[in-house]
Amino acid sequence: MTTPAPHELIPRRLASKKVGGRIVYYPSVGSTMDAARVAAELGAHDGTAVTADEQTRGRGRLGRSWITPPDSSIALSVIVRPAMPDLPKVSLAGSLAVVRAIRRVTGVEASIKWPNDVLLGGRKVAGVLVESSVIGDALQSAVLGIGVNVNLETEAFPEISPTATSVHKHARGHVPRRELLAALLEELDDLYRSMTEGSFPIEEWRERLETIGREVRVRSAEAMEEGVAEAVNSQGALLLRRDDGSLIEVLAGEVTLRV
Repeated sequence: MTTPAPHELIPRRLASKKVGGRIVYYPSVGSTMDAARVAAELGAHDGTAVTADEQTRGRGRLGRSWITPPDSSIALSVIVRPAMPDLPKVSLAGSLAVVRAIRRVTGVEASIKWPNDVLLGGRKVAGVLVESSVIGDALQSAVLGIGVNVNLETEAFPEISPTATSVHKHARGHVPRRELLAALLEELDDLYRSMTEGSFPIEEWRERLETIGREVRVRSAEAMEEGVAEAVNSQGALLLRRDDGSLIEVLAGEVTLRV
């Protein structure tokens, strides 16, 4: 059952924003991605945000589960309807917005592991997922999902503890989750607007990438490639220099360091 977002969830400064001006709130939900998809099919406005204090079936990229116990994290899905050529930038906007929001609220600097994981101290603190509905050549809607471990005690979950972290571990204290959510929505609104106006700050996103210049393996649904992550293009695709000297463009995949 949905309820209007609590008053403290919607700072007055968000009321005029495209992203965050409308918020659907669930105390607990299976997945904010699923709830947002249904809302999009029912005609929810561009920029409508769906958030929850708990997810019982949260999911991330590549079909993985995403752990969201009550009152520990940010679980956010935003309905967007960009022009089709801008769709690849939605994922970039998600990761960059997380980096900006963490810095604003805590002063802590995060990095991005291509394509869109956000890291603190080399461990994953946030994940980004984009699911889209396309009919023919026309984009009907997309849902940008963002999960941020805010005050989550990752040690309590052996399946993620070796690779995951939380914002509070690096901020050295409890982090105000709703304040971080409000900052995240504001940053998303700014980036979404710049994207639709043709001025997305791709260089700022590139500067946060910790993958560039490293020897990596990239596993996609089609194949596994190895080489040096040389650069990214204006759409966020990875340019990988293979050992034989050839340069290929990788649109999506799972990156690990090659040792």
